[in-house]
Amino acid sequence: MTIRIQPSILSADFANFERDFESISAADGIHVDVMDGHFVPNMTFGIPMVKRMQEITKLPLDVHLMIENPDFWAKKYAELGVFSVTVHLEACADPKQIAKDIQDAGARAGLAIKPKTELSEIVPYLDSFDQILIMSVEPGFGGQSFIESSVAKVTEAKALLGDKDIWLQIDGGVDESNIAELARAGVDTFVAGSAVFKASDRNAQIHLLRELAEHGSHEH
Repeated sequence: MTIRIQPSILSADFANFERDFESISAADGIHVDVMDGHFVPNMTFGIPMVKRMQEITKLPLDVHLMIENPDFWAKKYAELGVFSVTVHLEACADPKQIAKDIQDAGARAGLAIKPKTELSEIVPYLDSFDQILIMSVEPGFGGQSFIESSVAKVTEAKALLGDKDIWLQIDGGVDESNIAELARAGVDTFVAGSAVFKASDRNAQIHLLRELAEHGSHEH
């Protein structure tokens, strides 16, 4: 199992993205939280900022749309040339069509669910998406505590995915204390925000998180 660490720029300095991107050059990608103040009670940035991020980093951008009307917007983000675009099941009118739109624009398609959404709700759409994102905090704000029941949810998600070539991603409260357990449960792609950006040497922290996750995945 390939382990991927994707720092969330929700914890970065929004006025110094170029500098902060350099400080996480060891990452496997950058997780970009797009929030509209409607679907979640916070706002971050939109297409012009993500376009600029795409221009200033060589790392793959993993764009997480916490917005209303992803049926309209998802394709526009994918067309920026980003690596992947993830939409929330709770906001989609037609998840299969959105997945196709994202993939037709050249990006990988991800499907996210909030902590209170049952996994059974994603089953009809599994074959359309390249990545499933389990939220382990309520979406909208960085720095929240990890919801412990997420481990069981990941185990269940991994069983659902079976041998399908679909990445299993987790986002929210991931740090040194739980990453090995999550890898053991089947997560291969980890979004870590404050756990990376609080470190004085962020690349060393990324290496540490990857090492802990790899160790956990071998116990799987």
